[in-house]
Amino acid sequence: MLQNSTDKPTIKQNTVAYIEHIMDRITAANVYVAIVERGSLTAAAESLDMSRSMVTRYLAEIEDWAGARLLHRSTRRLSLTPAGEQVQKYCRQLLSIAEQLSNSFDIEEAPLQGRLRISCPPSLGQDILIPVFKTYLERYPGVDIDLHVSNQAVNLIEERIDLAIRITNELDPNLIARKLGECASVVCTAPDYLDRVGTPSQLEDLTELNCMTYSRFGKSLWLFDHQEGVSSIPVSGNLTANDPSALLQAALDGIGISMQPEYSVLAHIEAGRLVRLLPDYQPQVLGIYGLYSSRQHMSKALRAMIDMLVESLA
Repeated sequence: MLQNSTDKPTIKQNTVAYIEHIMDRITAANVYVAIVERGSLTAAAESLDMSRSMVTRYLAEIEDWAGARLLHRSTRRLSLTPAGEQVQKYCRQLLSIAEQLSNSFDIEEAPLQGRLRISCPPSLGQDILIPVFKTYLERYPGVDIDLHVSNQAVNLIEERIDLAIRITNELDPNLIARKLGECASVVCTAPDYLDRVGTPSQLEDLTELNCMTYSRFGKSLWLFDHQEGVSSIPVSGNLTANDPSALLQAALDGIGISMQPEYSVLAHIEAGRLVRLLPDYQPQVLGIYGLYSSRQHMSKALRAMIDMLVESLA
């Protein structure tokens, strides 16, 4: 099959990919030198403000680059192989050249460019993030966004994700998180479902109703904040799903009750298609977080994206 000329990488894309490749090797060199100087992967990660998994990935990358094992590892200490000694010298030379290059140009005045690989849940991407991305791309036309939409947790290292945006209160300790905003939730259902079963007046009533749950949470326990403190209510129903949008449609169809992000259902509630239940009880608010693997080696494009998200979602 002939390749369409429009499918060929552009000069800009090739240039960006080459720069990203060079920057990745400079970062790998910096990580390797830090491992040697600090004596362990954990200490190197702490000194670089980087996750240990990221340090491990860069070490593997530079060993692949060198085509040799660079370190002898034991439970007590690390020692360099002969190849490791030589690679350490090359890495220091590379870092010296990179520093000279950085000092030769006013990098702060250079326009932002590159590609950002971002992961987010579907509903958040459609309802909240796309308008932010529109503003960002208009402000920084030299940056491309590669958006990965999924409800599944992604491995930032393996999938080369620059930023994962997640709604959660349970953070991965191996990643760096910055709070971008908060996500309030609503317990809701269609009016015709209430016509059939009645309207709940207290939290305990939910245990007797068809509450459709998000299967990725692994447990059917809804948490609520109210004047007396925090209450947890076990709920169950005849429909679970790994996608909140499927549960939203099921609620609109009158199958049962769903807990949904407020931003997803507000228009439906205002139009009368859904009814907000138990208004005196607020489902526990979740944080919207930006997750990334290294603060010290964050690109200016990523830093600008996170700052804009904080400004827009706060």
